[in-house]
Amino acid sequence: MDTGYRTVLPLLPWLPTGGENFHRSQICGYSNNVRKLFEDKPGIGGELLPGQTLKITSSVFPEGVGSGPPSWIAFDKQVLCFDAYFEEEVPEKHQELYRIRHCKIYFYLEDDTIQVTEPVVKDSGINQGTILRRGLVPLPPPHEDQFYTMYHFNINTEITLYGRKYKIIDCDLYTKNFLRKLGIRLNPPASRPDDPYTTARQKRYLESTNPFHPYERFDTLKQFLEFDGQVLGFSCVWNDPELKISDPRELVLRYYLSDDTIDIREILPPNSGRDVVPFFLKRDKLPKNAPAAPYHPGTITNYTLLNVLGKSERNKGYYIRDVLQTGAVHREFYKDSDLKIGAVINVWGRQILLCDCDEFTKEHYRKKYGIVDFTPIQYKTPPPPKPEKIIPPYNGFGSEEDSLSSCKGVVIKTAHKDYRQFLVKDRYGMDSNILRYAAKLITDIPVDKDRKFIISFFLSDDTISVFEYAERNSGIAGGKFLERGRIKKPGQELFKSEPSEYYKAQDLFVGARVCFHGHNFLLVDAEEYTFNYMEKNANEFPMANICAILNKLKSMTESHAKEIRKTFAITDPENTNVIGYDTFRNWIVSVAAGVFSEHEIMTLGRHYGIRDESQTDLLFLLSVAQDKLKKNAFEYFEQLNTMFLYNDREKCGLLPYETCRTIFKSFKLPLPDDLLETLLARFEDNQKQVNYKNFVHALNWRENQVRAFVEEKEQPKREDIWNQLPRSPPVTGIRYPPLLDDLFGKEE
Repeated sequence: MDTGYRTVLPLLPWLPTGGENFHRSQICGYSNNVRKLFEDKPGIGGELLPGQTLKITSSVFPEGVGSGPPSWIAFDKQVLCFDAYFEEEVPEKHQELYRIRHCKIYFYLEDDTIQVTEPVVKDSGINQGTILRRGLVPLPPPHEDQFYTMYHFNINTEITLYGRKYKIIDCDLYTKNFLRKLGIRLNPPASRPDDPYTTARQKRYLESTNPFHPYERFDTLKQFLEFDGQVLGFSCVWNDPELKISDPRELVLRYYLSDDTIDIREILPPNSGRDVVPFFLKRDKLPKNAPAAPYHPGTITNYTLLNVLGKSERNKGYYIRDVLQTGAVHREFYKDSDLKIGAVINVWGRQILLCDCDEFTKEHYRKKYGIVDFTPIQYKTPPPPKPEKIIPPYNGFGSEEDSLSSCKGVVIKTAHKDYRQFLVKDRYGMDSNILRYAAKLITDIPVDKDRKFIISFFLSDDTISVFEYAERNSGIAGGKFLERGRIKKPGQELFKSEPSEYYKAQDLFVGARVCFHGHNFLLVDAEEYTFNYMEKNANEFPMANICAILNKLKSMTESHAKEIRKTFAITDPENTNVIGYDTFRNWIVSVAAGVFSEHEIMTLGRHYGIRDESQTDLLFLLSVAQDKLKKNAFEYFEQLNTMFLYNDREKCGLLPYETCRTIFKSFKLPLPDDLLETLLARFEDNQKQVNYKNFVHALNWRENQVRAFVEEKEQPKREDIWNQLPRSPPVTGIRYPPLLDDLFGKEE
């Protein structure tokens, strides 16, 4: 049983039953067979019963009317803002009887709440801010059972909030538009009154703090804002008569355009015997024709006063300003127009000669005064030329760099190395930055003619190493032929003062003849990485610059365009638009007559050639790729398929070559660029579209592991173990129509 009603039971017998003070409708309902009390309930139809009052609601809008959203959603963050003021009596002060306090009234439409705030005024001495916290505000009596709504607000009206009268003088534009839409006719805005005490106080403050005005008004703010931070610089000298030596004293004069002031600093030579001071002349306006000694105190003033009545009874004088400036000292100051090269200025009795100026100063005088002659003045004898430092010739001990460092100082320092080149060109990942060439000896000895060499050029430090390929029963052991190091070019004097010239990367190319310590080599081929590196950096390697090669070939063959086209047509009787590489090379040699090197011919062949795709087995490439992916723990094949499917808008399973390459790069696929490009080319069709599903499935070493097929052979021969000699570019034919179009233009 509910114990809350158990205490009411004894009171029920004496409750009035006639309804004099307690209506019968207030006792209704049962709980555990006991009547219970509850709040007033209206009668039939919602009409009030005797003794009941209207239940207060928080909005003038009826509930459940219409199909729109509720007010707390429809009017969320929508506030009406009114400008108002109220008068506050001040009975404890005789200086003011009342105060005018301006405030803002905010009416929140979502729940009809009101907030009143007073803007903070600096040094007002009054607690300002929120005057009335946000909440429902009832109307003044006799309607205290109702609350303020938006219909109670209008301009130029008074409202009473908890006994305080507020005069509304204006509202913002949003409030005006909202009230007009409701059909409320707005009154014209009222004037905003001022607080009489504040006005009187400001008037007294201005009168008491009004300074003496100068005779003339100078507006320097514009000049400061326009020329702030702009300084003219001059080099100048002063011939000090007290200085025993003949050289003048060097000074630096700076003129500040923002306020026409000047400061001067002195440049003291080392061991001059004079103390270092911050300024030769502190920053200030420099008067013309100023005496050597300064004026007496009180001579230079902003204004003068006249005693017109003498001493008064209270021992006070009566003074007025001297508007006529009687006895005032008028001074003329130096301006930027007075400063120029060759001018002599008076700095408090010292004659300073301006000798030179900086570039900003020259530009200023060109624009403002049209001066173009800025010839400097030589104010001191030029120093004698330094004796030429003669470097002794190299003596043959150690390296040339070490010998040169011993000549530069007593303490011998290690020769400086190019660390920037080392960091940029050092091995990084699969990029070795090593250029390798196949070479043979240029000799008449029959045994040495068949010797094969591999020359490696290291781009990180310009060093060269030579390795000899060992052949069985040749009588030559092979192996390392030349230790890695820098190699001098032949034909240079050994014992000389100038540094020697060493072989660079540009000196090595296919067809070049080099001499390494007396051994003459002919470079006959290069590896694929070398060709690719030189073509990517064609600006450094002219032998691999296809544009320069085409221009050279065009200048030789431009006059024989028709004959050349006929020659190619005869060579290709079946009109396949392809000729053999040997035929193409023989034509270049016959046309160029020895002008083109073998490397330039190979560059042309690589640019217009057709690669022999059968040279590399697809299964072998896939096995190498899967091995690299497995070692790097790359297993994001599902994510790759999702990304490919997202980019495939037509859902055909094919994407362009460049799109596939970009997606693989975004996933940081741990494969070399040449291997990735070769594999993509293998899965490419005639329309340059890649079947990405098959390609990703082929790379998936988890589900589709590929093993390279290795034939069971006999024990490999010794000459087959080291088979890393570079090979010629894998070109089976040359597409000559694009070559002819680039040389002579398209045939009409």
